[in-house]
Amino acid sequence: MRGIIDRFEGDWVVVEIDGDTVDFEKSLFPKEALAGDVVEINGDKVKILKAETDKLRKEIEELMDDVWED
Repeated sequence: MRGIIDRFEGDWVVVEIDGDTVDFEKSLFPKEALAGDVVEINGDKVKILKAETDKLRKEIEELMDDVWED
């Protein structure tokens, strides 16, 4: 399953999956994981999807640019 890391809370990582949030143990995630990263979760393995994360961050940046244009 795929999701987006929403936030870290102590030993937990809150991931948004299809509009719902699910808590996972932080120990499952790579140490370099950040809020906003797109991740793929397969059982006890978590992979950061860098290309999808970069694409999502660019889309958000473009939306923010549109909001703040004069």
